[in-house]
Amino acid sequence: MPLYNKAPYIMCAIESVLVQTCADLELIVVDDGSTDDGGKLVTSITDPRVRMISQANAGVSVARNRGIASARGEWVAFLDADDWYDPRYLSTLLMAQEAYPEADAVACDHLKVPHAVGQWPPKWCVAVRAPEVELIENLPRRWMRGPSLSASSVAVRATRLAEMQPCFPPGEFCGEDMDLWFRLAERTPIAIVHAPLVAYRVGLPGSLSKQRKAGILEPWIHRMQARALSGTMTRSQQKSALWFIAQIRVTLAREAVVSGNRLEGFRWLLRGRRAATGTRWWLTAVMLLMVPGSFVVKWEGWRANRITHKTETISVGVKP
Repeated sequence: MPLYNKAPYIMCAIESVLVQTCADLELIVVDDGSTDDGGKLVTSITDPRVRMISQANAGVSVARNRGIASARGEWVAFLDADDWYDPRYLSTLLMAQEAYPEADAVACDHLKVPHAVGQWPPKWCVAVRAPEVELIENLPRRWMRGPSLSASSVAVRATRLAEMQPCFPPGEFCGEDMDLWFRLAERTPIAIVHAPLVAYRVGLPGSLSKQRKAGILEPWIHRMQARALSGTMTRSQQKSALWFIAQIRVTLAREAVVSGNRLEGFRWLLRGRRAATGTRWWLTAVMLLMVPGSFVVKWEGWRANRITHKTETISVGVKP
């Protein structure tokens, strides 16, 4: 758990770990040079399963990498300091790993829950008696059906992470988790439980995700392309990776046309021509050829974002 100036939220996140039905765990909190009282709150916890490592501010990637290096367990799970685990999260991931022992990474669905003052998150009904477990063997193509992983919903075998260090690219805070998930998927299948057992807090003031720059390919995408072209992937992986990157360029073309920059949209669409065999590329071309004017474009099931994904809704209930 990387910690940087999250004092109002850290205890909620830690409590969600300590009440796990799978109690054989350690929680490593890496305080990345916080200037608030978050570190003091962590050190006040008497549960021996919690230990804190303090370092000068070096960013979330360095903090996560240091936590991985310090971990003593067989599996390493990640949780941001403002997110939350359902009490059955870890035990459910263990079930997924038993179902697919060949998977060195396991995950579950997550809900994006708006930030709110006071008790958080709201309770929702989650059935985990017999959830569907999907084995993802082609993450790029699976991702275009809807994002599958978040920084707080994945656990990875420690030995796999050890051979991939530095797991998160130092100095990066946008897409640094995506970088790891896709590199992992090139080495191992990922088993994902279709039950929303993680709450991912959104709308938080000062969130790093709000600092993402529009209209650019982030560094992790360039690295994925370099791996695809270097010959280190299988032919099937290479094809999927390059197709996925082309789809991202189509998304950037859509962003450009919605913002009124049609020329930039054409440039991105041409760069994404590997996706021209699909309907989405041609629909975007139609968008670009439309007569300029005041319009709002909506495509069912999709939206122009950094990586296109399905709109998510939250159904809040009262039962645990």
